[in-house]
Amino acid sequence: MTLRAVIFDFSGTLFRLEENASWYSDLTDADGSPFDLSAQAEIMRRMTAPTGRITELGDEFIEAWENRDLDPVLHRKVYVEVLRSSGVPNAQAESLYARLIDPDQWTPYPDTAEVLRRLHEQGVKVGVISNIAFDIRPAFDRLDVSKHVDEFLLSYLEEVIKPDPKIFLRACERLGVAPEEALMVGDSVEADGGAAGVGCKVAIVDPAPTTERRTGLIDAVGDLLS
Repeated sequence: MTLRAVIFDFSGTLFRLEENASWYSDLTDADGSPFDLSAQAEIMRRMTAPTGRITELGDEFIEAWENRDLDPVLHRKVYVEVLRSSGVPNAQAESLYARLIDPDQWTPYPDTAEVLRRLHEQGVKVGVISNIAFDIRPAFDRLDVSKHVDEFLLSYLEEVIKPDPKIFLRACERLGVAPEEALMVGDSVEADGGAAGVGCKVAIVDPAPTTERRTGLIDAVGDLLS
C-alpha cells in the first residue's frame, strides 16, 4: 500500500536536547565538587531517556514517573527529583529542569526542516507524536516548519502515551489515512515501535548528537522524498 503520511517522534528524532557547557558552569554536587564530563553526560541522559526507569525513586515518586508525560505537575515533580537523586542540589535542579522544558533549548537535526518541507510539498501528510508534558510547538515555529506539520499529538493534551495503540490510531484518523498508509519515525523501539502493532510501518533512527547524524531523517523516509 502506498504511504500517504509520515508521523515523527520529537525528542531524539526531529530535535535533540543538546549538552551545553554553560549549563554546568556552576553545577556542583552536594560536596561542592564540579561534575566531570561523564557525570554531565549521565545527567543529560536521565533528562531525555524516552523509556525505562532511569534512577531509583522513592515510592512517593513512582506514580509521578509512570504518568509524567500526562501531567505537567507530575513531570516537574519527578524530573526535579531525578536530578536531586543524581546529586544535583535543589536550586540547580530547578534551573536544569527549566531548560529541559524550554523549546528554545532544543536543537533541530540538520535535515529536519528539509524533510518536513519536502514531504509537505509532495502532498504527504505529516504528524508529530510526542510523549511530552510541555508544548513543543514553539520549537517548530522557531524553525519556521510548523506550516509543514498537519497534526501535533502531545501526550499531556491527548491523555495517552506511546506505545498505547490509541495514540497511533488517533494520529492516522486525524491525518485521514489508514494505519497501513503511515510510516512512524522515532528513536525508541519500545515507544515508537508500538505503531507496528496497529499496522503502521516503522523506521528507527539513532538519537545521536545533531552534529553526528546529518541525514538520519532523509534515510528513514527514503523514496517518499524522490
